[in-house]
Amino acid sequence: MIPRRRFLQAAAAAVSLAAVPAHAARAQTAEARSAREPEGTVTGLGPASVASPLGNGEFVGGVLYVGSRGLSPNVVGAYDLAKDAVTTHYDIPTGVGVWAMCRVGTDVYVGTHARSDLYRIDTVAGQVTKVAEYPDRYIWTMASSPDGKVYMGTSEPARVWEYDPATGTSRDLGQPAPGEAYVRSIQADDKYVYAGVGTHAHLIAIDRTTGEKRELLPAALSDRDWVSSMNISDTHIAGGMNSLAELVVIDKAAPADYKIVKATAPGEKYVVAVLIHDGHVYFAGRPSGTFYRYELATGTLEVLGVPYFEALTHRLLAHEGRVYGIQDSAVFVYDPATGTLDYLNLVQRGLKAAPEEPMSVHSDGHRVFVGGKGGADIHDLATGKVNRLGIAGEPKTLLNVGGTTYIGVYTQAALYSYRPGDAEPKLLARTGNQQDRPRDLAYDSRTGLIVMPTQPEPGHMNGALSLYSPRTGKYETYRPAVERQTVYSVIARRGTAYLGTTTQEGLGLPPFTTSARLAAFDLVKRKLLWQVEPIPGARYIAALALGPITLYGMASTGDVFEFDLIRRKVTRTLKVGAKGGDLFVTGRVAYCTDGDKVYKLDLATFTAKTIVEGLAGQWFGGEPKLALDPSGRALYGVRGRDLVRIAISGHR
Repeated sequence: MIPRRRFLQAAAAAVSLAAVPAHAARAQTAEARSAREPEGTVTGLGPASVASPLGNGEFVGGVLYVGSRGLSPNVVGAYDLAKDAVTTHYDIPTGVGVWAMCRVGTDVYVGTHARSDLYRIDTVAGQVTKVAEYPDRYIWTMASSPDGKVYMGTSEPARVWEYDPATGTSRDLGQPAPGEAYVRSIQADDKYVYAGVGTHAHLIAIDRTTGEKRELLPAALSDRDWVSSMNISDTHIAGGMNSLAELVVIDKAAPADYKIVKATAPGEKYVVAVLIHDGHVYFAGRPSGTFYRYELATGTLEVLGVPYFEALTHRLLAHEGRVYGIQDSAVFVYDPATGTLDYLNLVQRGLKAAPEEPMSVHSDGHRVFVGGKGGADIHDLATGKVNRLGIAGEPKTLLNVGGTTYIGVYTQAALYSYRPGDAEPKLLARTGNQQDRPRDLAYDSRTGLIVMPTQPEPGHMNGALSLYSPRTGKYETYRPAVERQTVYSVIARRGTAYLGTTTQEGLGLPPFTTSARLAAFDLVKRKLLWQVEPIPGARYIAALALGPITLYGMASTGDVFEFDLIRRKVTRTLKVGAKGGDLFVTGRVAYCTDGDKVYKLDLATFTAKTIVEGLAGQWFGGEPKLALDPSGRALYGVRGRDLVRIAISGHR
């Protein structure tokens, strides 16, 4: 096993070289520029977050083809094992990313998501052709059958598609488990297509000729969440289940004969990739990143190592006796003959690194942090230099308290801390309680608590509110914070946290209510004080900000509202943007964004004017973000995928 720090530093160094902007020498402090820049002046600071996250991979001969996520365009890189280099890139022009790949002969098929298109890469001719498109939002998973047909699992709804390369036609095999949202794993043999379903676990065998469907998951496992990863052999099916970190191994000839194998690493929740190879089932766990092997004949479970601490393994593949694991920007290689475990950083071997869709932005006054897949780019405002802070996950929200930056990370709803000069961020806590997606962070000076709301795992009810004390290290979680809601935004003052919710609980679960709420939570007594619906029909409250005696919020509808905390009622509303985004109050004015424009609000007259337009920010998930410099003289956002500084006058 290679030490964790060595991996983090190697990956960070490789990506940060590509991220240093050419204009670094022109960088100046916000205070120096603000004296001469009119409000609304936009200064480009280079690519916001540069990365090379992968989603899948497939072998053709001695070449490993790996597909990217979140780039524009996405690419499939060809890593030649003999040359130890990525020798070719193939552009995939549509879709947010590549989650699904499979091979038919010497052709590699690639499935995209948001939109769902199917591409064929002719690896002999070096040509890419779009061959089909589908109405479902995500192609999550893909497999080929022995006779060369391609099967895809999609989401919203959970559906199975067949594509026949011989005829160029597609066939809808329907919903294997009607009412469910996701087919997240798929395999095919000469008779059946096997579909792993969530958010309520099913393992469905679909007869390829008749379309008849049969449930294979044992009744004793019907309360599980997902069959989220899968592989088959001539004799067995192996599926990874959430969220108890279990592997189910089923005898094809006698499905009632099954084994449950529990991943053993502390805190393990997910089995994210599975491979049946040479009499063993290899599988990878998360959040630990542990790599396991289960022997079919003896039932022996081994821990083979941790290739990269807490990393997600997207796919396991066998090639010439070795096992290859696809992770973000890299591949690990296990040799069963020697027991060695090696790690190959593909960026260092030529894999394309490019601007990704950022997920978060935050400024401590000296630096701007931009969160993405696998870490955050840190932009030094004095020098213009950019360094990559590696984190095995996605920084969704950041906050500074004193000299420490706190980072809420997906998955596992984890809270990290980071101080300038640290070699890596420090894991403080994981929320547990079936939570996985941090939504916001706030600090209350009266209680000394950091407040982090989180969204539950797919298919689960009730978000949570977690409270962390930097002084004592104590981390406490309250679920639900607001019944049948997820808290989306939070601000805190004088011992009270004000909460803005979203109607979406776990993804894939239909909203239980129709309008988002505004609520107050007593941080001393640890109880909900009151709740109201400030904007009827709003799906979420994107941001909250406090004036001296008034609370302000921006809803998903683009409406900004003023809320009287004494009378507990909305006093004024104003339609500002096309959708909801971040909102900041500074003195008698406020600034907000809908991702394309930045608006300045006069809080006395409750009127708004546009100070910047045409940003067309390409935020991951379409959720517009904005950061306020602590000086109050600048905002930070993105134009396209580039980080920009926006001069503001503030206060007046």
